[in-house]
Amino acid sequence: MSEDKETDKVNETVFGPETEFDGELEFTDKLVITGKFNGKIQATGDLEIAKNAVCTVEKISARSIVISGSVQGNLEASERVEICSGSTVIGDITTARIRIASNVNFEGQVTMIDKEPDIDLFTAASAEYKKAMTLHSDVIQ
Repeated sequence: MSEDKETDKVNETVFGPETEFDGELEFTDKLVITGKFNGKIQATGDLEIAKNAVCTVEKISARSIVISGSVQGNLEASERVEICSGSTVIGDITTARIRIASNVNFEGQVTMIDKEPDIDLFTAASAEYKKAMTLHSDVIQ
């Protein structure tokens, strides 16, 4: 049983407040930026931009993006984007779900994407079909 918990463990990498990174970055699990980043991020994992972090990007692509700091550039998240109170985002956002808190400086456009179920609805058993449709309806709301 403990082996299952080990395989479910997500690796989290933190760029500390003293870290300045320029270039292209790819990751699969979770990254927290608390320093400065300039460049492009192409990820399949989750990204968090901490309160005092400053990111200037061509584009950020990730599964989910949570911003508490400052980001200038376009964002694309397959699942969700969350912009926390006190943060600044200047750029366009493409995502399936978005949450923007009060006291946010946001300049840009938001494009909502439909996230389709990852199942072939024509060959699925009825229980799988129902689950896929339930997940799909949660995304649309």
